[in-house]
Amino acid sequence: MRAFRWVVVLSVVVALAVLADCFVGAQTADPGGARVKLPGAMPVIDAAQYPSLQAALDALPATGGAVRLPPGTFEIQEPLRIKVSDVLLEGAGTATHIKNVNTEGKSAILLQHPSGADTNKADLWRIRLANFRVTGNEKSGHGIEARRINEIFIEGVTTSYHGGDGIYLHFCYEDPRICDSLITYNKKTGLNLVGCHDIVVASNQFEENQDAVHCFDGFNLCMTGNNLDDHLGHGVVIENTYGSVVSGNMIEECNGTAIILDRDCYGITLSANVIAHEVSGGIDLRDAHGCTVSANTFTIVQKDAVRIRAGSGRIIVSGNNFSNSFIGDEKVKRAANDLAASGLTLDGTRDVAVVGNLFSSVKPKALAVEGQPVAQVLFSDNLLVDAPADSDKLSDSAVTDNLAR
Repeated sequence: MRAFRWVVVLSVVVALAVLADCFVGAQTADPGGARVKLPGAMPVIDAAQYPSLQAALDALPATGGAVRLPPGTFEIQEPLRIKVSDVLLEGAGTATHIKNVNTEGKSAILLQHPSGADTNKADLWRIRLANFRVTGNEKSGHGIEARRINEIFIEGVTTSYHGGDGIYLHFCYEDPRICDSLITYNKKTGLNLVGCHDIVVASNQFEENQDAVHCFDGFNLCMTGNNLDDHLGHGVVIENTYGSVVSGNMIEECNGTAIILDRDCYGITLSANVIAHEVSGGIDLRDAHGCTVSANTFTIVQKDAVRIRAGSGRIIVSGNNFSNSFIGDEKVKRAANDLAASGLTLDGTRDVAVVGNLFSSVKPKALAVEGQPVAQVLFSDNLLVDAPADSDKLSDSAVTDNLAR
């Protein structure tokens, strides 16, 4: 009898343990049956276990979490919405293809507080998008639209063929990062940054967008190590932004201008870029002050490799190479119809230092002076090879120690 009692007690204990384990498992399992044992851990949401991608995103709790996208092509008519902070949305590389078939100008992916308000009380934080491909059509909207998302991180994403921008960040004020992504064939701007701050744009490839990058009304852009090719308009357009650096980029064959600074830019360095074969211009300082143009290579830029306009001043241009396609032995690499190469144009500006540059076989001149009188220029220690200069047109200026042949 006593042995029977112990068997009953033991059976009850085991049953209670099994029930408790099932209850805990129900609280920590995702729809695919995965169970989380680590205290404090949340299960990863497997989108393949949901009827739609949006349903998987809607399964995120208010505290955020991770959503894994499986390989496959997923057509969407409405934007995929992420409405909470601390989210990772990650695919299986370009094998995960989100295809926006909407033709009413709607974005493919929208990151925004559920209130939709445009105030700092409607900010979200720390959303990362990684390792998937998102495409649209000429009548769709942006590829990725993020509104007031602080510390957004976009990495390893391909965004192409959208009717709007490839990526549009609206007042993603704190520390946005866009890295290692492919941004191509978008009807508007590849990467459009509005009202952002402490921005990193690194190691991306941009091709055949209208313009590659816009940075408007921002602060502290660090853009380095990117490749920009074949844009229908301009390369990089920066307006009303200060304290930034654009360096180590390859910018080739824009139909417009490679880099434009306009609308009260100041304290910006443009350095160590290769600017090649642009149609309308290399660097155009339209409204910029206290800026540096240094150590860039301007090769076969057809017109105005650097133009400093009347709205700009207090600029230094130093250590740059302005050249054609000369390869030695009195030979050039390009064909006779592709020999155009240009130098520096000062257009009504003042307070400019042009020091230690090399101008070789650029036309019409190494230094062209246009527009209103150009004054207070230091033109010094430059080497001019087969390239005349308008240095005699400079007023109240110092022209010294240049070598010409």
